[in-house]
Amino acid sequence: MLHAFTYRLPFEGRPRRVRVVVPQKVEAHPPLLVLFDGQNVFDHHRSHAGGWHAHDAVNKLASTIRRPVIVAVDHGGRGRLRELWGELDAFLHFVMRDALPEAERKLGTSFDPAMRVVGGASLGGLASLGAIARHPSFFSGALAMSPSAWFVPSQIYHELQHVRLRAATRVYIDVGERESEAMVREAGRVAGLLAGKLHPEQRMWRPDKRGRHRELDWQRRLPKALRFLFRA
Repeated sequence: MLHAFTYRLPFEGRPRRVRVVVPQKVEAHPPLLVLFDGQNVFDHHRSHAGGWHAHDAVNKLASTIRRPVIVAVDHGGRGRLRELWGELDAFLHFVMRDALPEAERKLGTSFDPAMRVVGGASLGGLASLGAIARHPSFFSGALAMSPSAWFVPSQIYHELQHVRLRAATRVYIDVGERESEAMVREAGRVAGLLAGKLHPEQRMWRPDKRGRHRELDWQRRLPKALRFLFRA
């Protein structure tokens, strides 16, 4: 069975839940997958509209894929919009300087600095793109499912356009073609920008013909995203 534990750390004066799942046969210095909106990452309990079962997806990865430790950080409820974009810097600081060191302390090891991936869907997908744009030396990859690039199209495009990404950075972006026109258009625009900055083996753009803006579709698309991001 996978090993899991939970802890809480103060953020903005209130305890914030962080859940960690450690895969079977964990490496000495394992890769890391940080996921926003932790309420939706695992099972259906406390999820807004169903969980991704990310722990099952990691456990089913082939032996040729490095299995990451998942660190899932809950969103702040009514403060979600603000912390996942308006004040993203403060939230990323909490993740990088508080949540991840505490996970390492509890695990008794350190994460592989060459494979620290940040991810999420919708606003979480936008935040993951913002994370690699603002902290390219810390995060080596982004998993952006249905990123809400339409919300701040000029800003996220500008940030990604001017960032100098790591030589081995990997970025996965998808979108459901049954989502809004603006969602599809701006996600594709960001993917096109990254196509000019990353080699083909470092990027994946995945339009989903039957995809909608919902947890069920993100759960379905997650395994392929993991295979791309964590292949050895």
